[in-house]
Amino acid sequence: MDSLRNVLTRLEEGGAALGHFNVADLVLLKAVLATADEIRVPVIVGASEGERRFLGTRQLAALLNSFRGESDLPIFLNGDHTHSLTMAIEAAKAGFDLVGIDFSALPFDQNVSRTREAVEALKAINPAILVEGEIGDIGTGSEIHETAQNELKKTLTTPEEARQFVHSTGVDILAPAVGNMHGMIKSMLEGHTKKHLDVERIAQIKKATAVFLTLHGGSGTADEDFRSAIAAGINIIHINTELRVAWRRSLEDSLVKQPNEVVPYRILPPVIDSVKQVVSSRLKLFSAPAARAV
Repeated sequence: MDSLRNVLTRLEEGGAALGHFNVADLVLLKAVLATADEIRVPVIVGASEGERRFLGTRQLAALLNSFRGESDLPIFLNGDHTHSLTMAIEAAKAGFDLVGIDFSALPFDQNVSRTREAVEALKAINPAILVEGEIGDIGTGSEIHETAQNELKKTLTTPEEARQFVHSTGVDILAPAVGNMHGMIKSMLEGHTKKHLDVERIAQIKKATAVFLTLHGGSGTADEDFRSAIAAGINIIHINTELRVAWRRSLEDSLVKQPNEVVPYRILPPVIDSVKQVVSSRLKLFSAPAARAV
């Protein structure tokens, strides 16, 4: 299988981005991987600390390796939003391709020192592993919020902060705050409102750092903003809440339509199909070539 670094480089040269989808159960995992296989594009499967505790870090890695054995596509695994060195090391030892270190809630200097420590520890375990760091405020929780989180206090990443952070930590990938937000507000569920990104800021950060960039909190973002963000330098786009919404709505519908059914493999196929629709629309959007920003 091609390396994650090579795949990201190739996609960037083609004006495309790599879709990243979080999973918390086998239904989500099957939906993500089946869709990527149908569209014939590489994909990243992500699992946060909470999702890894539920699924099992080694168990998820073993499941993914099993699916890899049946596919000729690059499939990667990310330890998303890892807040402790212990869990970062656990993911690296389990064979994850990428670990997202998230000390963004700490003061900048502490974020730098702890991220640098994690980079050194993970590279000692696997020199080929990619490590992501995060700066700025994009809120917490891939869930439904009443209103935008920290709307007045949100701290966007500056190009100089990004340059200093990347230089001081040695991260391979940077996750900045550029107008993105974890989760979705209720008005986004039916498409009445959309998230909008600071595309010029993305381009400035890309120029200042010259590293791969990740967009967290992508759910609910306007399609045109995604395309502009990719053109400006975004390489990985995270989608989680949109999948969770599709999962829940479809599960509720399946249970209503089959009130007496107790067999999981008869209840869950419509849920997989519903999640696949979301993954499909996003992967097609992210993988379509776009003109690079000047």
